[in-house]
Amino acid sequence: MSQENVEVFERGLEAGNRGDVDGLLQELDPEVEWHSALHALMGGKQTVFRGHDGVREMLRDLNEAFGEIQIEISEIRDQGDLLVAIGLSRTRGKASGAGTETPMAFVAEVKNGKTVSIRAYLDPNEALEAAEPSE
Repeated sequence: MSQENVEVFERGLEAGNRGDVDGLLQELDPEVEWHSALHALMGGKQTVFRGHDGVREMLRDLNEAFGEIQIEISEIRDQGDLLVAIGLSRTRGKASGAGTETPMAFVAEVKNGKTVSIRAYLDPNEALEAAEPSE
């Protein structure tokens, strides 16, 4: 994992936390595949969103349910071709106003300066297991 890959991921995260959709998309490959875990918090299941249009759809869904979403990353680990970002999500329900704080982790793959794959997990240990190099 290069420092450049970490910076690509961090720029995307910061843009997402600011609500800057265009800034987030700038860090994502046009064919990105994003596996959202926050949809599970909304009573659904983990859903896959593909491409920039898919990411826009995912963000619309999340913004309909949550009045506020902030992702805080406390650690980024090098797992070879992948990086694992571990932290938590803080959300506030749009209708209820209820706040939640949930462990969150991402396994991301960055190629040619763009994130090509993001898989989110509500259990950081699952993310670490998923990113283990296969033998």
